[in-house]
Amino acid sequence: MADMQSTLLVRDLMTVGVETCTPEITAIELARRFLVEGLEEIVVLEEGNALGVIGRDELVKAYLRENYSTLTGREIMREGVPQVPPDIPLRAAAQVMLDMKVRALYLMHHAGGIEYPAAVITYWHLLRHLQAQREDDLRDLGIHAERQSPVQTFIQRRDAVRQANLSKQK
Repeated sequence: MADMQSTLLVRDLMTVGVETCTPEITAIELARRFLVEGLEEIVVLEEGNALGVIGRDELVKAYLRENYSTLTGREIMREGVPQVPPDIPLRAAAQVMLDMKVRALYLMHHAGGIEYPAAVITYWHLLRHLQAQREDDLRDLGIHAERQSPVQTFIQRRDAVRQANLSKQK
């Protein structure tokens, strides 16, 4: 496992696809998403461009404010998106997270004048790597991970929403 640690790069563990929201989302809607989806952070996008990040810390700080129920993503986000290139060692990325005091780093994509997050690596990824016994334990992570087709993902999400709606009706 020590050999795997020295050879793995950010791209080998990062999750392709990043959770995003609009600046108008409310703190209450954000809290719901964090709980339901098990989020660590979410990127705030406006017209496709990344404005900032909202993490659990920002949500708890928002909760402490008198008007927390009316706060929007724009009002509670931390500006900027901490970035990392995909080809640096995991240990270097971990050190960057500690130095920047963040729990997630993003691989940004630039296209047509728009900069948006394409992938993310978080403490969760590093902890998964820490506990892995074999490389096979990490097969579901990284740029080469086995992924469902977009149609399969849609069907899975649709069915989950239908099930949740049926549960509410009972």
